[in-house]
Amino acid sequence: MTKTFDSIPLERPETPLLDTINNPSEMRSLSSEQLLMLADELRSYLLFSVGQSGGHFGAGLGAVELTIALHYIFDTPEDKLVWDVGHQAYPHKILTGRREEITTIRKAEGLSPFPHRRESKYDTFGVGHSSTSISAALGMALASKLKEKNNKTVAIIGDGAMTAGMAFEALNHTAHTDADLLVVLNDNNMSISHNVGGLATYFSKIWSSRFYNTIREGGKKVLKAVPAASAFVKKTEVHLKAMVAPGIVFEELGFNYIGPIDGHNLPLLIKTLGNLKSLSSPILLHTITQKGRGFGPAESDPVGYHALNKIESSITKDEQSKPTKQNKKKYQQIFGDWLCDMAHEDLSLVAITPAMCEGSGMVDFSQRYPDRFYDVAIAEQHAVTLAAGLACEGIKPVVAIYSTFLQRAYDQLIHDVALQDLNVLFAIDRAGLVGEDGASHGGSFDITFLRCIPNLIIMTPSDENQTRQMLYTGFIHDGCAAVRYPRGVGPGVEINKKMTALRIGKGEVVQEGELIAILNFGALLETAKEVGSKLNATVIDMRFVKPLDEALIEKLSKENILLVTIEDNAIAGGAGSAVGEHLALSKAKVNILHIGLPDKFISHGSRKYQLNQAGLDAENIKLAIQKKLDSINY
Repeated sequence: MTKTFDSIPLERPETPLLDTINNPSEMRSLSSEQLLMLADELRSYLLFSVGQSGGHFGAGLGAVELTIALHYIFDTPEDKLVWDVGHQAYPHKILTGRREEITTIRKAEGLSPFPHRRESKYDTFGVGHSSTSISAALGMALASKLKEKNNKTVAIIGDGAMTAGMAFEALNHTAHTDADLLVVLNDNNMSISHNVGGLATYFSKIWSSRFYNTIREGGKKVLKAVPAASAFVKKTEVHLKAMVAPGIVFEELGFNYIGPIDGHNLPLLIKTLGNLKSLSSPILLHTITQKGRGFGPAESDPVGYHALNKIESSITKDEQSKPTKQNKKKYQQIFGDWLCDMAHEDLSLVAITPAMCEGSGMVDFSQRYPDRFYDVAIAEQHAVTLAAGLACEGIKPVVAIYSTFLQRAYDQLIHDVALQDLNVLFAIDRAGLVGEDGASHGGSFDITFLRCIPNLIIMTPSDENQTRQMLYTGFIHDGCAAVRYPRGVGPGVEINKKMTALRIGKGEVVQEGELIAILNFGALLETAKEVGSKLNATVIDMRFVKPLDEALIEKLSKENILLVTIEDNAIAGGAGSAVGEHLALSKAKVNILHIGLPDKFISHGSRKYQLNQAGLDAENIKLAIQKKLDSINY
């Protein structure tokens, strides 16, 4: 029975058994009773460590027993565990030699928030984006086959990640290879099946047993000579399974489906995985787990406890893990408020999100306008082409998507939306550096990959009110448009409820100076103004990356000796590049300095830390400009 906790410990709990486990091999000698004790201690320590560091919460709590069972049965790291997304991998990190370091997770110079190959030999594949595990694990299994190695490969994937097309592409290919691959479907949302009764458990034990599978594989070989009989037996087996299990789709894809079984029943997990370890065909084990298992508040509110802020020692137990209230509005809330207001005014508006309803600030909209809201699950490609289809019929779709996830729908953005010049608005959240989630979730490239697409308007708001007005501008625009805005809160600019369209392609001078003009694109305007004041520079809020305010750029090139572009995007191909390209075409004689994200991935840490590492804080920007000025003979 899982021990349930009601509060997050502020002091390190006593974990005498866990403290003896420095790698998985040290737990393989434990008794069944000790393994159950280990699960309780691991869950207790996980609660404490996430309270100290903040981070993903519910998924890891739900995967404690599964993680123990996998490392107990399989000879890791020789046997390969490939985690999908990585939200559930905190217990894995604790059991693989990183117990005392886990409190540094997501912090600068600390552990990565996701499995990372350079961090540990037990982290077999770097993750962060969903639905990659089966493809990667299949590659590893095929590599082992080519090298004639006898190790096992296991992919652990959640029911949400299983909705993505990439997962099914990998499943389909696996069957054609007959690879030695085990896929563990960690179903924590009851989205596939709720069939966890005694009969299903009984049959799962039979289907995973060595006797059944020996007979099954032997029978296949015999029946190959009699195609008609072979087909009949396969059909009979599938029909029998279909009566008590939901795995028909996996069987049709060529997997031997086992389950569903209770993913918190540690003895059952160990028994089942032990049986499956001896098999070498493609197998899918379906486990049912509970997100937030063992922490009462998270069991009641798994969405609210998906991730957790760091718990400060001064906070009382009643206040633990509650979100920190801020006076400033988050950009996602600004978007959500605008979405509801716009939907009230225009009945043609529909909103689409790939499984980011809460993260993108769309909960209120989904409740007020359920018939105009589409959460397509983790299916970014489908989300964009769905929007294109709606636009073809006179509907005005708004696609709310994180910058890092829009990368997955690039072909659809080009071919299905822009090529047809359809009326689709992209609300691009988490643009630029995103802090503790690190490089895998950073929106570092959207200006670069969007700028080259014809028919697309790109807007970069610098504050809260601009975000609202640009969303309106993009929505009423006859064609496709994108508004990119950062994670977190803005500078505190008052938001005008009245929606007013901006002049497309026009920048704004916000500060007058001499000799130097700073052209800001997006969320770093306040930093640009601070630097401008120290250097007596002109500061411009460019607002639009595409189309550029070319007239303003040419005017500034004649009035100044140095133009400086600033953006929270890769320098390569970014907004600064657009300015440079225009200046080259216009044969303007002016020095130019591009300041943005360097040609490297910026590691996790606070956004302040990341900006410093990228040279995008005020002091580093000032030094870069001064260095450039020193090189100019004027």
